[in-house]
Amino acid sequence: MLEPAGDPQIESTFPGQPLSAGSPPDGSRPAPLVPAEPVIADSATSPQRELFERITAEIRKIFVGQDELVLGTLVALFSHGHVLIESVPGLGKTLFVRTLGRVLGCKFGRIQFTADLMPSDITGAPIFDMRTQEFHFRPGPVFTQLLLADEINRSPAKTHAALLEIMQEYRVTIERTSHKLQRPFLVLATQNPIEAEGTYNLPEAQLDRFMFKLVVSYPSFEQEAEILSMHSVQVDLDQRLEALQTVTNPAEIVEMARRAGEILVDPKLVHYINTLVRATREWPQFYMGASPRAGLALMQGARTLAAFRGRDYAVPDDVVELAPPALRHRIILSAEAEVEGRRVDDLLTEVIRSLEVPRL
Repeated sequence: MLEPAGDPQIESTFPGQPLSAGSPPDGSRPAPLVPAEPVIADSATSPQRELFERITAEIRKIFVGQDELVLGTLVALFSHGHVLIESVPGLGKTLFVRTLGRVLGCKFGRIQFTADLMPSDITGAPIFDMRTQEFHFRPGPVFTQLLLADEINRSPAKTHAALLEIMQEYRVTIERTSHKLQRPFLVLATQNPIEAEGTYNLPEAQLDRFMFKLVVSYPSFEQEAEILSMHSVQVDLDQRLEALQTVTNPAEIVEMARRAGEILVDPKLVHYINTLVRATREWPQFYMGASPRAGLALMQGARTLAAFRGRDYAVPDDVVELAPPALRHRIILSAEAEVEGRRVDDLLTEVIRSLEVPRL
């Protein structure tokens, strides 16, 4: 293993505030998941890194900013995970998914969740054929590769339950018959954090199926000016999407995801991930901590992030960078913390800073 010089520090998640063993919590909020330069220089090239750079370069031709959304989604895609996006309307989520489908060469589908949406509207249902006098299964909109579940919290729990088997086992079971989904398969669900009228809270079992929860904020002044210049022209969006190049295909994505799973994770780093996840279950401000699935998400995500940066081994930077989006939706604050107005991200910062960073 490589031995980094000096004391181990974590800089990518907390700019200007290096983490080291025994650093005291200062209440600062974790920085968003952005493709910043890690502490250890990644000068090597790999097929995964080259593919990641080609994908992001093509996306940038039509989608401006939102680095956290782009990187987090690609990490989840190549880790066989799913993403929950929390943002206000109008930040380009649909445009991003359509652009991603075009660049990746994958099929794109969208479901607008409403209060009267039924599970069969998502999965599909048997249809009676008058000519053959038999029932034939008609696939629903979930039979795609990139699925945008728009405003998922506007449907009741029975509709959410239709996604549980789909997101975990990549199949749909109708009348004792299982129908497999084509891989890769990625669910990007969105919810509005402001408007609560007519919405339903996602159950913990549903939230735990998402690998990451990404909080998308407004673009910067320069980025918004670029958006106004780029998308104010009267050009059909389909024509602009057709001008994008398809840089990969579903078979290559599945193969790259398999190769990312071979990235080395040192036993010390496994211990660090395990300690971090278990610490959330004992933190006094948390009523409920993260499940073992959170540790798996961190392991898989760290491997993929290392591959994107040209390394064949994961480092603590990868884990710390992915910890907030991997843990924030799996934690429930205690009643006292909610009364005090504490934020999950701030408390996660304290948890991460309280742990000793391993030397690899």
